[in-house]
Amino acid sequence: MIEFKELTLEDSTKIKEIDRSEKINSIFQFQNGKLEKIKTGHECPNWTNQEIGKLENRFKSEIEKGGKAFGAFHDRKLVGFGLLSNKFRGKNKDRLQIDLMYVSREFRRQGIGTKIMEELSKEAKLRGAKYLYISSTETESAYNFYKNNGSELTGELDEELFKLEPLDIHLVKKL
Repeated sequence: MIEFKELTLEDSTKIKEIDRSEKINSIFQFQNGKLEKIKTGHECPNWTNQEIGKLENRFKSEIEKGGKAFGAFHDRKLVGFGLLSNKFRGKNKDRLQIDLMYVSREFRRQGIGTKIMEELSKEAKLRGAKYLYISSTETESAYNFYKNNGSELTGELDEELFKLEPLDIHLVKKL
């Protein structure tokens, strides 16, 4: 059974319980002004200890600034989480970013990510946001997940986030 709950600052140490590994068959890239699907066929490994440390720090920093996170637990083990940023974005300052979103490999395609996204959407709406802003990895699975959960390519690119991860696919979800 999966239990969903709001995460606290102390839960940052549980991020290492997530298995982010994935077989990546295809990615998306912008070429000539359109999104093109490119076959890749490689395995993305789980995080290194250094990467886990960076994620924990990013998580803690965002929570300390007023962000909110929701997680999914199976037998007290974190198997999925999402982090909503506290910083409003966009020319109308009406977008809140999903800063981090992961579901462990063996728990994907079971509705966990969708439930977490619903919780993040509710929270963003409570805070006055009209959209979620998503800077997604370019993998086909990530793009399809967000698309299937009501997101679409944005017409208003966030330059700060684009500079941080220029290969990401930038989407918005209307709340």
